[in-house]
Amino acid sequence: MLGLRKLTKDTSKIVEELHLNEDFNTFYNENKEYITEKPLSELLDELIKEKNLHKSDIIKNSGLSEVYSYQIFSGLRLPDRKKLLALAIGMGLNFDETQTLLKSAGYPPLYIKLPFDSVVIYGFFKNLSIPEINELLFNYGFKTLG
Repeated sequence: MLGLRKLTKDTSKIVEELHLNEDFNTFYNENKEYITEKPLSELLDELIKEKNLHKSDIIKNSGLSEVYSYQIFSGLRLPDRKKLLALAIGMGLNFDETQTLLKSAGYPPLYIKLPFDSVVIYGFFKNLSIPEINELLFNYGFKTLG
């Protein structure tokens, strides 16, 4: 996984290394690939190439508008959390990849104890489409994705 490989070092391991390291420069140089932020558009581009996806298919599957989606891909817009979730589902990302994508955009990861998030997590684990997840969200009184 090119796009997420650098972002997947366990946080507790990084914290442990920081604690054990005598010198911050050494720690930083050994871990900067894990703590350096990439622009969302760059991460999306890597994932698209890695998974051999087509932007037109992602847009169709996500239910987002074409113009808005291309603005996200090019880095002109930062989508809100719900639209980024729709994009992740449209890309066919798994739960862990989506969590990383959310964090890289500065959003909190999905959290099972939050009602909205629990519906979305259920959708990921059951491989539901955007319309199916939106129907569940609507039935429980939540705003839909995208």
